[in-house]
Amino acid sequence: MFVHFGMNTFHDQEWTDGSKPASTYAPSAIEVKQWVSTAKEAGMKYMILVTKHHEGFCLWDSKYTDYDVANSSNATNVVLELAKECAKQGMRLGLYYSLWDRKQNPNVKDRSADAAYNQYMLNQLNELVDMTKKYTDIVELWLDGGWEKENYRWPTQEIYNLIKKKVPGCQIGINWSIGSPENTDKHIVLPKDQQNYYPIRYFPSDFRLGDSYLPVDPDPKLFMAQGNTYYMPFETTVVLGERWFYNTTDKKYKSLEELAGIYQTATAQDNILILNVGPNRMGRIKDSDVDILRKLKEKLKL
Repeated sequence: MFVHFGMNTFHDQEWTDGSKPASTYAPSAIEVKQWVSTAKEAGMKYMILVTKHHEGFCLWDSKYTDYDVANSSNATNVVLELAKECAKQGMRLGLYYSLWDRKQNPNVKDRSADAAYNQYMLNQLNELVDMTKKYTDIVELWLDGGWEKENYRWPTQEIYNLIKKKVPGCQIGINWSIGSPENTDKHIVLPKDQQNYYPIRYFPSDFRLGDSYLPVDPDPKLFMAQGNTYYMPFETTVVLGERWFYNTTDKKYKSLEELAGIYQTATAQDNILILNVGPNRMGRIKDSDVDILRKLKEKLKL
């Protein structure tokens, strides 16, 4: 289960640009116990929390920025509290982290800023792993926003090494994972157009991502990097309605039949489906979302 919660929750926007004051993040509560119990009751195997989205606001108290919960209207360390609750309820935990940061690194065309920003990311990822590891080992790191720079400018190898050294079993994926043989750096390839032995855009990584796209049948699994072949299953991420974050205008839900069909297609070939919820401004997953997930579990006989 994906959990999108953060600055955007309070502005009816999917993306903000880092200009919203930290104080505008103002949940009246943070009900992580309900988040985890919802995932368990829906038959989910693990949860992925958005720790920092593209605007750069951090859901933990980071010593590397003031743009975080510690300087907001609710200083709860959401990452830490969710890690504790996952350990308590026996739920596995994954983390989402946006490489693209519109607050910390607003001018992505400025290559001279890369070294400092890359170190910032490594520092924060180290911080996240050390914090959660006290309670549970993360099982997945979901990285996003790589499209904003040329692939080689991201410290992919350093990130991979850092995470694997601390949590060897953690699986790492970077959104829009596969490139074109004609130009790996410039052209992403949608899942429907991917073929065996196409190049991996962000190497090393363990599995493919392409947001809400579904894999095709047959789904290719073998991809190339540095002259070697790697087995990479696909993870589909899907929203219940039309938005990732809570939004007061999000009223239209996918039907149970549509969600069941998505599940069957997404998981049929050694692949994974992650369903997203966006807790509301009271820090709680909406009753309507909980109800849909329970009914879907019953329909799928999970």
